[in-house]
Amino acid sequence: MTNPAAASTETYVLTLSCPDRPGIVAGVANFLFEHGCNILEAQQFDDTESGRFFMRVSFERVSDDFSFEEIRTAFSAVAQGFSLNYRLRPRSQKRRVMLLVSKFDHCLADLLYRWRIGEIPMDIVAIAANYPRETYAHLDFDGIPFHYLPITKATKMEQEAQLWELFQSSGAEVAVLARYMQVLSDGLSAKLSGRCINIHHSFLPGFKGAKPYHQAFERGVKLIGATAHYVTSDLDEGPIIEQDVERITHQDSAEALVRKGRDIERRVLARALAWHLDDRVLTNGHKTVVFRD
Repeated sequence: MTNPAAASTETYVLTLSCPDRPGIVAGVANFLFEHGCNILEAQQFDDTESGRFFMRVSFERVSDDFSFEEIRTAFSAVAQGFSLNYRLRPRSQKRRVMLLVSKFDHCLADLLYRWRIGEIPMDIVAIAANYPRETYAHLDFDGIPFHYLPITKATKMEQEAQLWELFQSSGAEVAVLARYMQVLSDGLSAKLSGRCINIHHSFLPGFKGAKPYHQAFERGVKLIGATAHYVTSDLDEGPIIEQDVERITHQDSAEALVRKGRDIERRVLARALAWHLDDRVLTNGHKTVVFRD
């Protein structure tokens, strides 16, 4: 018999994608019910164009008849039956994050602040920069290991090998390019596929490359924006996670666009990272499905 009184305060998250077919929701819901779980939130999306189904479920155990490990093991039968690509984990399990930064540190400072106050639950295991530590002397890294990895055209492959070694040795699960102004090679991009988030200081797919705000200024745009996306070998073409914009006028200079753009970049990157860490982002080919909170 189950014991309803043995409630757990732990919340678990299940995300899945698979070819669409009848019975997926019922199969997942019945499994959780039969294993003493209570669904707290469920979001789903059926992409009729690709024929794929996406779902995110948060739940709690209300019975001690099954441990989480037993539930995770048993769910493999459901996954096999529906050909699921899935992830199942305790929501309190903080993900390990490596931050990469260049000269502009506004996104780094913002993420450190949100981490420090608990707004974005994560373990920052490393900060890597192609500028020396004194560049960020005004920032409190609070004991986070800092790694100065300078780079030139001649040393790019060597420096990227160091980045990859750091990612692995630190146990990082996610790399964040917090205005890291270096284009990752195809090889490193492939290794970090689905695990590397970039903030592009423009509203993609327009104004790619260097000085996008100046490009926008020259075109006389009335909106500027920023884009957070997954890094792929195609420059600034990875699946988009989040975007935001701000209205401007003819009175705004290029410098004003840069200043306003910094604010957009901070909030867009923070939202994208928070959603990724909370398993709210599922890739769908060149696009994403984002189950916003």
